[in-house]
Amino acid sequence: MGSVVAVLFLTKTMNIQDQNNIDYIWLWIVASLLNVVMQELLVRGYLYQLWKQNYNVIVATVLTTILFAAMHGGAFEAGIIPVLNVVSMSVFVTLLLEYTGTIVAPIIAHFIWNTIGAIIFGGVSLASDYPHLLNSTFQGKPFISGGNFKIEGSIIVLVVNLFLITTLFILIKRPDSNNR
Repeated sequence: MGSVVAVLFLTKTMNIQDQNNIDYIWLWIVASLLNVVMQELLVRGYLYQLWKQNYNVIVATVLTTILFAAMHGGAFEAGIIPVLNVVSMSVFVTLLLEYTGTIVAPIIAHFIWNTIGAIIFGGVSLASDYPHLLNSTFQGKPFISGGNFKIEGSIIVLVVNLFLITTLFILIKRPDSNNR
């Protein structure tokens, strides 16, 4: 999230206009954590492990990525880049699970994305009732800025996710890697 926001700021496609006062912000952060924990326990903690055991890593990754994308159905209304961002995020956190050997790592990554991106910057869509601390605006070429879909619609997210996927894949495949 940090590298995506940094690029958006450096390219002047993202600006912070002002700040909102959020009563009980801690409650919204806890709600974000619970949402992420439930998603990750279901998708990668249970179903991925089940399908990996019964089939293989590739089948489990494909099936859980389809499910994860379906759980984030708003991306399909937004266009191909948001869909690719959701798909690449799912693959990334699955590789993170494989590399670390613990469900905690995908939970932390997903929680950071949702909490910093949505509750802090207001650039990631959660349920419509989630507040955001900062009023961020996105302008310029929608391909870079994400346009109406903000951070989630930006090609920058896809580039960062592909970099992270490639890095984790190399680390997992490295012969001297202990994966933990």
